[in-house]
Amino acid sequence: MEPERQLYRQRLLKLNGQMGLLELIDKTIHQDLLASVDYLPSECVDLLFIDPPYNRNKLFNQVAFSQKSTAAYEAWMTSWMTKLIRLLKPTASIYICGDWQSSTAIHRVIDSYFIVRNRITWEREKGRGAKNNWKNCSEDIWFCTVSDKYTFNLDTVKLKRKVIAPYRDQKGNPKDWQDTRKGKFRITHPSNLWTDISVPFWSMPENTDHPTQKPEKLVAKLILASSREGDVILDPFLGSGTTSVVSKKLNRRYIGVEIDEFYCCLAEKRLELANQNKTIQGYADGYFWERNTFAYQK
Repeated sequence: MEPERQLYRQRLLKLNGQMGLLELIDKTIHQDLLASVDYLPSECVDLLFIDPPYNRNKLFNQVAFSQKSTAAYEAWMTSWMTKLIRLLKPTASIYICGDWQSSTAIHRVIDSYFIVRNRITWEREKGRGAKNNWKNCSEDIWFCTVSDKYTFNLDTVKLKRKVIAPYRDQKGNPKDWQDTRKGKFRITHPSNLWTDISVPFWSMPENTDHPTQKPEKLVAKLILASSREGDVILDPFLGSGTTSVVSKKLNRRYIGVEIDEFYCCLAEKRLELANQNKTIQGYADGYFWERNTFAYQK
């Protein structure tokens, strides 16, 4: 609706000069990243989440991205990555999303500027089949840090899953699992292989028209692991606002940059809705639950 869009449009920022952190906190910047990044303050970001266009032909509302050679994609990434480095605190962490077509270039770029610590692979249960190839149903998230001093909150990202083999000790007590009224569950450490993520679909409240929207659960894992309450999260390719929304729900501060006005307004609408509902599907009672698990079992 146009009246609603006009309301949200008024909340957007467009930078044409240097701005202080307090002026940018919890704001959506409607601008091309390269046109705005030089106006952001130095060493203000605790966690950088990057979900750039993957190296394929894709239309994002009115903004098109064209597939490039691996070398050209790498050069494109370098053009903005080098500018983002100045914004990071020495203790900052970086997560950058990709797929099999873009991961080679991503690794080469980030390895030049950061300490690469891991590559998370997550399963997308959606995806079209292929007649002459393997179905593409996974994506990557590269984990990096600026230095050896960084935040990683292990206990906030543990997974609660059903016990398949309920072993007991010699006294008959559960061994490393809990026997509850709702079933048998084990608390496990997070790994770099995620099979518990559901891509937003039409019946989920977080679902939008953005073609590559990341699930709130996925972003919540990264934010809980690599930041503390009150920390500043920057997303330079904000899209429909998932990073800002999850940051708000988890009591972090956020700055989002997005070139498309429609998606900016969509992000503002979702932020408004987050005032009434701070739940994150698949995350409850301090644990992440397996896909299709009733999240409030105790």
